[in-house]
Amino acid sequence: MRKCIRCGAEMKEDFTFTGGGGNVIRPKGLGLKAVYPKAAVCLHCGEVSIYIGEDDLEKFRK
Repeated sequence: MRKCIRCGAEMKEDFTFTGGGGNVIRPKGLGLKAVYPKAAVCLHCGEVSIYIGEDDLEKFRK
């Protein structure tokens, strides 16, 4: 569960991005390892938080 950094309310998670190919994160030096960010939205104040899911985070750790 993510808490909003602005108001402290619980955020709704697992929103995905759609559209052009610019929604991929590729760190330098890791070759073709790419991750797709997700977003959490606070339904109370509208704050949006972008994060990397646990499965994709493992790609960065290796």
